[in-house]
Amino acid sequence: MCGECGYRAACKSNLSRHMKTHTGEKPFKCDQCNYSAAQKSSLDKHLLKHTGEKPYMCGECGLRTALKFTLLNHMRTHTGEKPYKCDQCDYSAARKSTLEDHITKHTGEKPYMCGECGYRTAKKSHLSKHMRTHTGEKPYKCDQCDYSATCKSNLDRHLAKHTGEKPYMCGYRAAYKSDLSMHMRTHTGEKPYKCHQCDYVAARKSHLDQHVLRHTRETPFKFKCDQCDYSATRKSSLDDHLREHAQEKPYVCDKCGYRAATKDELSVHIKTHAT
Repeated sequence: MCGECGYRAACKSNLSRHMKTHTGEKPFKCDQCNYSAAQKSSLDKHLLKHTGEKPYMCGECGLRTALKFTLLNHMRTHTGEKPYKCDQCDYSAARKSTLEDHITKHTGEKPYMCGECGYRTAKKSHLSKHMRTHTGEKPYKCDQCDYSATCKSNLDRHLAKHTGEKPYMCGYRAAYKSDLSMHMRTHTGEKPYKCHQCDYVAARKSHLDQHVLRHTRETPFKFKCDQCDYSATRKSSLDDHLREHAQEKPYVCDKCGYRAATKDELSVHIKTHAT
């Protein structure tokens, strides 16, 4: 068991790998650039970016990939095979990692923790993205200007500004399929986001999140600040408040470097770029 966050592993090697998420140790170095990795397998994958080699090809659609494992996963998009089964419900997945993410919904386990601010998550990829709010790292670079981003989705949105492309149309035009999907609910009346405490349903997850707060506000304020009279219904809210005392600002805007003490404060700031 990890003494930092309580993560449990079946074998010692897995625990050793996990510990590097806390120590930040990256002993595997690329001899062609400044990249380093906590695991040798990650370095091996990175080296393929330098060679550009993609020896594995899909016979159905011609997709080429550098890794045989990636090709095997891809082939399931053609076959529909989902060999990874959840033992607690009927869910099945094409990838083991997808099943592992699903299982955390049953257990509520969040084994990955940030050593800087205590943020916890069920997914290692989410922790990696979160760490960039502390390091300021922006690995996704635009090839048409100096813009860079902390995550690929932000870069994809930025690139649409260069192309002006809006491939998704319903009279209303959108650059992103997800935006069109949300818009279509204004026609269909579909409300897929359901409250587990009452009959409320919403077309957008953000609307459901706001509704859920009405339930949480009715619960006792059990998390107390030991430095002032502040109290909260959720520990995450108390953690945000404590950063104001410590003057910590772990949330960083990837467009201008603005720093915020809370995620909500950063969200408000980001809207200033959209205007």
